[in-house]
Amino acid sequence: MSTERDHVDGVMAQIPGLTEHEQVTKAVSLRLLRATRLLETELRRELGAYGIGLWEVEVLSELKRAGAPYRVSAGQLVASMRLTSGGITKRVAGLERKGWVRRDIDPADRRQILVSLTDEGLRRAEEVFGTKTETETRLLSALSPAAQGKLNDNLRRLLLDWERR
Repeated sequence: MSTERDHVDGVMAQIPGLTEHEQVTKAVSLRLLRATRLLETELRRELGAYGIGLWEVEVLSELKRAGAPYRVSAGQLVASMRLTSGGITKRVAGLERKGWVRRDIDPADRRQILVSLTDEGLRRAEEVFGTKTETETRLLSALSPAAQGKLNDNLRRLLLDWERR
């Protein structure tokens, strides 16, 4: 165990009355939140140089991962991104104004809206994906590949449990 102390160690020193298990649980929770904030802050900074926000990259990524013709229903975006339908509508409308996505009525089910990447949206997505990956790799380089693998497995276990609820 490292003797070096981080911000969370200082916070934990100020919280009395916790059992040892509660201390570890709280410290893990605080570190997850802090790591997420720091990762998002750095990604926003790097992507900002391209004039694109993190949420925009997330939507473009969902569409790109769908494969050609890079189209999914708005309902699929709601489910995969864990947002409300209003949240997805707002995000898609913003991307549509930029010319990166298009909305169409599903000819097979006129109640459904299909969201597709435009050629410009696909170019934009591919332009920023490399930067995002490089930033993530750089930020996680403090951990060995083996440690990253173990962390990845542990986080997967947590997410599987939480997402079942």
